[in-house]
Amino acid sequence: MSAHISIAPMMGYTDRHYRYLLRLIAPDVRLYTEMITTYAMMYGDAARFLSFHPAEKYLALQLGGSEAQALATCAKMGEDSGYDEINLNVGCPSSCVSSGRFGACLMLEPEHVADCVSAMQANLAIPVTVKCRIGVDEKDDYAALHHFVSLISQAGCHTVIMHARKAWLSGLSPKENREVPPLRYDIVRQIKKDFPSLNIIMNGGIKTLVEIDMHLEHVDGVMLGRAACSSPYLLAEIQARYFPEIKILSRIEVVQAYIPYMQAQLKNKVRLNTMTRHLLDLFAYQPGAAHWRRYLSEHCYQANAGVEVIEDALQAGKLLG
Repeated sequence: MSAHISIAPMMGYTDRHYRYLLRLIAPDVRLYTEMITTYAMMYGDAARFLSFHPAEKYLALQLGGSEAQALATCAKMGEDSGYDEINLNVGCPSSCVSSGRFGACLMLEPEHVADCVSAMQANLAIPVTVKCRIGVDEKDDYAALHHFVSLISQAGCHTVIMHARKAWLSGLSPKENREVPPLRYDIVRQIKKDFPSLNIIMNGGIKTLVEIDMHLEHVDGVMLGRAACSSPYLLAEIQARYFPEIKILSRIEVVQAYIPYMQAQLKNKVRLNTMTRHLLDLFAYQPGAAHWRRYLSEHCYQANAGVEVIEDALQAGKLLG
């Protein structure tokens, strides 16, 4: 069974260390970077922002911005760096994002988003995709969403990742915007019916294989978010079900495969805790998980902490058998 299954770009989570770990668990799930703004790319340390391990591919670069030429320039930088896809963020409801005229507020300017997509795609051989909401504030009627999708598809976007909630630009925190507005999967399904030639990817509140199966009956793929953070080994179940050709690593084997990566990163002056924080919930719901998590949390922040902390944590949780 083939399916388009991906992990959402999440600020503070989907950094390169987390993506490398997820790739060990699920070789065929699509991965996305955290959102990177065009300003940061053009005036900051672009090499650092664009850096990734070759093992992470398939890998998409998510950009935040609203100036067409800047987006086109940054998209080309992403393609030249080896990314497989450029994704435009038109869904983040954060107030600081909105104040910079990008994220969900751009859904109120569909013609401008289409111009941005067109400028980006004209410069690239890889696809430009858009991640959006089903509406913004009071402008959440289906006709507005239909118009938005129609314009960006005409501009060259053939894959739309749709969070099945509308966004409130004020009054709700980003966390509340992921929980308070009701999920309207029916709207995303209707978009797929109205645009059958587009790849429509469902996002929002998806946590189980049963839910994934349900959505794949109506759309072309699903994107998981926080479920992959609270229980990263869920991806092993996804890999086994939808991409069974590749052997799944056990949790212990994942840790053992992650250790050489951590050793290499430590030599590059990366602190251990920036990598082990992604391991904390690897054993979620397993015997010994609490001891594993506690040991890592207490010891990985020490100044000279090395990978021996990982083996000690496995021993603390009696996870080695």
